[in-house]
Amino acid sequence: MTDIPRRAASRTAKLAALPLGFAGRAALGLGKRAVGIASDVISADIQQRTAEQIFSVLGQLKGGAMKFGQALSVFEAALPEEMAGPYRQALTKLQEAAPPMPVANVHKALAEQLGPDWRDRFAEFDDSPAAAASIGQVHRAVWKLPPARRNAKPKLLPVAVKVQYPGAGDALITDLKQLSRLAGMFKIIQPGIDVKPLLAELRDRITEELDYEMEAETQRAFEEAYRGDPEIFVPRVVASAPRILVTEWVDGTPLADVITGGTPAERDEAGRLMAILHFSAPGRAGLLHADPHPGNFRILPDGRLGVIDFGAVARLPDGHPEPIGRLVRLALDGQAQAVVDGLRDEGFVKATDDLDAEALLEFLLPMIEPVAVERFRFTRSWLRSEATRLTNPRGPAYQLSRRLNLPPSYLLIHRVTLGSMGVLCQLEAEASYREILQKWLPGFAPAI
Repeated sequence: MTDIPRRAASRTAKLAALPLGFAGRAALGLGKRAVGIASDVISADIQQRTAEQIFSVLGQLKGGAMKFGQALSVFEAALPEEMAGPYRQALTKLQEAAPPMPVANVHKALAEQLGPDWRDRFAEFDDSPAAAASIGQVHRAVWKLPPARRNAKPKLLPVAVKVQYPGAGDALITDLKQLSRLAGMFKIIQPGIDVKPLLAELRDRITEELDYEMEAETQRAFEEAYRGDPEIFVPRVVASAPRILVTEWVDGTPLADVITGGTPAERDEAGRLMAILHFSAPGRAGLLHADPHPGNFRILPDGRLGVIDFGAVARLPDGHPEPIGRLVRLALDGQAQAVVDGLRDEGFVKATDDLDAEALLEFLLPMIEPVAVERFRFTRSWLRSEATRLTNPRGPAYQLSRRLNLPPSYLLIHRVTLGSMGVLCQLEAEASYREILQKWLPGFAPAI
């Protein structure tokens, strides 16, 4: 058995073992009930042990499991601290602990993708990876730019070289098939997180993320839109092939480090820049950056937000849908019936469902609190309170949410917005988010 099939078999075995572990914990719970231990104590114990096992396994894997772990990481702020703790530790190790690809495989991929003379394109190439991603690893190198004049020396540019793991596509598909069988386990940890649509969305985007030339095209569009911007920096693409991507190197402080060790002012500014990127990109580039995982961002020495991964995007050639901003503004203005009518027009409310307009407005207002005031601080406690309100089966918010629909055209926008809010809560960032929406979200600014 070669290394790749052996690793795939090991990964599949680890994922397949998760339900067995859960079954054992459930049986233990039944035993504890038999001797009179309170059910809430048992449930908390099962939740925590399940969380620890899932997050530990995800933290050891590449492929689809790692991608899924990254996607879920933006929701960790909504988890109770006793569960978020082991989750956060596993995710911190997610990229650091991934074993590197053998050097011979890296060189083989470079020769296949860039040509047998690939070394001539580099002045330097570090064989040790600088970072690991879900479907590839990144090497630091120095690229030789063509000289501006004949007989002149080539200019040298520090670059990041992303090399896709051999068999990454098969690993993604296999992992996601396995993970789709575990959807019920995640409800044990946090009933409000429905992972099935997340997994379906990840499956739909595998082809795009595996094609580095498509990612290069997307990154060029972002770079052109933000070229010279004083707040957002997008590195330029130097070269690309289906499984190799060479881009300008970005020095800076990882957003994850700002989350864990930044000053309040640094975290506030990072949150403000993240919000600007989220709301400005559809209008400026016709694209929405769809992977708000902290590992994809750096704070540059000059204070700009550096964006370093464009594998996942939503294509919005007409910009952010205008109804989103308009309906949020109507809700803030207290126009309950107009909100219901607008949501029905967009497909969020069934045509035959006669919703109580005031009840719906009461349901929505806590969610849009961040843009109801001049300045708002996102916090983990705020997100947890909202998660509790929306997922309590006995509460009115939960009952009303079951009558609402999420149209397919809004699925990715909704998921990315929630993910971005999760990052802001991790940062505990305060800013004038309403002002950002007034500038960048169509339909939100009050009519003059």
